[in-house]
Amino acid sequence: MTLHKEGIKIIIGGLFIAALCIILNVVFLFNNSPVLSSIIVGLTLFILILIIQFFRIPNRNKMYEKNEIVCPADGKVVVIEETDETEYFKDRRIQVSIFMSPLNVHANYYPISGKITYQKYHPGKFLVAWHPKSSTENERTTMVVKDDSGCEILIRQIAGAVARRICYYGEQGTSIVKGEELGFIKFGSRVDLFLPLDTKIDVKIGDKVQSRLSNIGFLN
Repeated sequence: MTLHKEGIKIIIGGLFIAALCIILNVVFLFNNSPVLSSIIVGLTLFILILIIQFFRIPNRNKMYEKNEIVCPADGKVVVIEETDETEYFKDRRIQVSIFMSPLNVHANYYPISGKITYQKYHPGKFLVAWHPKSSTENERTTMVVKDDSGCEILIRQIAGAVARRICYYGEQGTSIVKGEELGFIKFGSRVDLFLPLDTKIDVKIGDKVQSRLSNIGFLN
C-alpha cells in the first residue's frame, strides 16, 4: 500500500497539528485531568489515522478481458437504471453509480482503454452524493472514452456535501489504458458511468465494489 500524492500535504499538516495538540495537551492538561487528556489524545490519533487511510492506495493487479468494464471506484453501487444522458450523448443510456464513503479509497480509474474524446469540468453545488440531482447540479467532471471499436462510455466524477475538490489528470485527445488512474475526489462523493443500452451489467444495487478489481459488466 502507498499514499496518494494528493494527500501528502494534508497528511504532513495533520501530523504537525496532531503532534502540537498532543504536546500542549500533555503539558497543560494531563496532570489536572489525566482521563480527559487521554481521551483528547485518543481522538487526535483516531482522526489522524482516518486521514491517512483516506489517501491510501492498495496494491491491486488483475488481467482484464477485452470488453470488460472495470470498476472505476471503491464504494457501493447505488444506481443501475436506464436514463437520459443530456450533456454529451443526448440519448438513453444505462447509468451505474458508485457512492464512495469517507472510509473508501478515493482514487478513480479508467474503466476501459481508448482515447478521451470529451472532457469538461463543471462548477456547481455540493448536495449529498446520493441526491438525484447531484449528477447534474453538483461540482463534477465529465469525460468520455472511446475504445478501439468506436464504442463510447461517459465517466462522471461528482463532488458531495463533504468533498470539495475533484482532481482529474487526463486531457481530451489523450490515449489511456484500462485501470490507469483518471483522478481523485477528496472526502466522500460519487462516480457515474453512462453505458450503451446493450451493455451486459454484472453488478446489482447494494454491491460493494473495488476499483481495478470488480467487474461492472461487458460492452457488446
